[in-house]
Amino acid sequence: MSKIALVDDDRNILTSVSMTLEAEGFEVETYNDGQAALDAFNKKLPDMAVFDIKMPRMDGMDLLQRVRQKSKMPVIFLTSKDDEIDEVLGLRMGADDYVKKPFSQRLLVERIRALLRRQEAVAGDVVGDTEETKLMTRGSLTMDPLRHSVTWKGMDVSLTVTEFLLLQALAQRPGFVKSRDQLMDVAYDDQVYVDDRTIDSHIKRLRKKMRSADDDFSAIETLYGIGYRYNEE
Repeated sequence: MSKIALVDDDRNILTSVSMTLEAEGFEVETYNDGQAALDAFNKKLPDMAVFDIKMPRMDGMDLLQRVRQKSKMPVIFLTSKDDEIDEVLGLRMGADDYVKKPFSQRLLVERIRALLRRQEAVAGDVVGDTEETKLMTRGSLTMDPLRHSVTWKGMDVSLTVTEFLLLQALAQRPGFVKSRDQLMDVAYDDQVYVDDRTIDSHIKRLRKKMRSADDDFSAIETLYGIGYRYNEE
């Protein structure tokens, strides 16, 4: 049974969403501010979390930043209808997805399930020897899906599940262009809709992390209006 943490200062949302998730077979922990959640996470992390952005004591952005210092735990942000800046910033900081309020609880459940499946696929110990699971080396890049590890020129780079899957999809066929739609198919289930800005934000975050290991990193090329490609050295 997967454990989900819900962090929101709206008690109605905590009550209704936790009831829905429990009915779907999840174990749920609820917190009405970021500090309370962080205190609990420092003792034991859940399998994934859903954060509201605007909360007292510690908001969702600060909470995400603290979590990312120690964990790749999947995180979904809840954002208000018009908070496009918050959505983009949250993804750049390392959130895996976002859902806009007011939201369909069925959609939230599907996105939670999609993230957990991807987490299990990346971290699973018993998998077949496929292109998606075997060790891959492309020039200075080495990716090990079974250990969810990435190195660039021998330096470790910490990626979220979504960032890992996008980099893997691009690096598997150097020189070939992947459209945003193709990358969406890699990172999200068919029933989960995301727009182009979500993929672009993940790619920007991915580039930033790679450049933390190498200021000159330029292997991921943007082809404006088309998509992205990985250029092997």
